[in-house]
Amino acid sequence: MFCADYVVRGAVRLARMLGLSTLLIGLTVVAFGTSAPEFVTTLTAALAGAPAMAVGNVIGSNIANLLLVLGVAALARPLICNRSAIGRDAVAMLAATLIFIALGFMAGFQLWHGLVLVALLLIYIGHAYRAERRVVVADAVHVQEAEEVTGVPQSLWTAGLLLAVGLAGILIGADQLVRGGTGIARHFGISEAVIGLTLVALGTSLPEVATAVVASRRNHGDVAIGNILGSNIFNLLGIAGGVAIAAPLPVPAQILSLDIWILLAISVLVLFLLLSGRRLGRAAGITLVTIYAAYILLQISPLRAVLGGV
Repeated sequence: MFCADYVVRGAVRLARMLGLSTLLIGLTVVAFGTSAPEFVTTLTAALAGAPAMAVGNVIGSNIANLLLVLGVAALARPLICNRSAIGRDAVAMLAATLIFIALGFMAGFQLWHGLVLVALLLIYIGHAYRAERRVVVADAVHVQEAEEVTGVPQSLWTAGLLLAVGLAGILIGADQLVRGGTGIARHFGISEAVIGLTLVALGTSLPEVATAVVASRRNHGDVAIGNILGSNIFNLLGIAGGVAIAAPLPVPAQILSLDIWILLAISVLVLFLLLSGRRLGRAAGITLVTIYAAYILLQISPLRAVLGGV
């Protein structure tokens, strides 16, 4: 979590030096920085011969973002949903989820699947950039995401050091996370997919938790929600796509029969809540966190074997 923060700070300073607009920094640098642990961990798991953990991390991280991260942010401070600000990203997240599910049933993710997913991510970024350039800066969610980053160093040397240390820390942390997750799975006889869906996904989602809580407490609800939606889109298109280009990602039958449908149901639920224009108060936050706790308990209960295999 700390190393992801270092990466974001250092990268934002370097991006500003290169003359990138605040909007583009929010759409790319901040989005990639907070999702860097998911990407590196997923890639490490795939290359280490644990593709079930890799796919589980992508799906589990998205479930954690929608339930745990959004729920905790709502508990920190009630979130006011501005449909005009987050509507595009909410719909894009659901579309990315449907595309991910469709490709996942095609014998897993191969090279061409990865190329399609990455191309779709680039199209989304381009569309979002053109759309938000026409919006008043104060109302552009991704502009606010970049402006939320604090502690950006003024010295380029310091920025480079933060970026280098952050990337190294994420690489080391991802390797240890995969090693620990694999060891736990083998010791307790739990599938690597379940470890990816729970422990690994929770660990890699910590940067999103921190970012969402900070934005929520500053009364920037749209930024907190936008960061969650953007992270999910990046996970489904950028991370799954990028890793599939490097190594095949077969999807375990247990995930296809259960968890992928849970992700879809939760995505539809959250989309309804966000586009309804209602305030997400503490009651909603408690409900979302409770659903997440129930999902985690499901993974380690005998019912898991009945519904989706072990």
